Amino acid sequence: MQKAARKSEPSAHLPGRPREFDMDTALDGAIRVFCERGYHATSIGELTAAMRLATGSVYKAFRDKHAVFLAAFERYVAVRSEQTRRAAARGANGRERVRNVLESYVEHSQGAEGRRGCIVVGSAVELSAVDPVMRARVTAQLKTNESFIAGLIREGHADGSIPDQVDADDTARLVICMTQGLRVVGKARLPLDGERLVGVAMKLLA
Repeated sequence: MQKAARKSEPSAHLPGRPREFDMDTALDGAIRVFCERGYHATSIGELTAAMRLATGSVYKAFRDKHAVFLAAFERYVAVRSEQTRRAAARGANGRERVRNVLESYVEHSQGAEGRRGCIVVGSAVELSAVDPVMRARVTAQLKTNESFIAGLIREGHADGSIPDQVDADDTARLVICMTQGLRVVGKARLPLDGERLVGVAMKLLA
């Protein structure tokens, strides 16, 4: 039985000492390896190589691997949330915004990114049962995503693009189940016909 990941928070950088690397670039490297291999299967050597840092530099900025993972998780959800919000913003009404979000998930579930996987889904599967810190982070992020979708559906109610009988909260929960499922299917390298899948999903808003 695997041991639970140690719980820790990212270590604050000591004041007065300039950082010798770009944190976002380093964390993007950590995200790639964590998405591909998961938390437990990622060694410190693989992590430092992906971050293009010496082990000493990593430990100056973070306490341990778990702290790197927390920082990588936060970086990942910030970037993906911004991508999703930009996709939604291109829609002219609530219905179009929901469609754009679904299309964005399909896009990110294919190709190299799709095969790499999603750190939120990976954390839910690998760590939520054994790591209370990550369980809280995953739960909070899924709730945030769900609330965002529910808000778009309510915008559709207000602008007339989505019928009032479509329940915003229940439908948003189902959409989140679908979007996270897309990431699992993409990780498994199964083909995704985005246009057809989104078309079927949009029937939920009819």
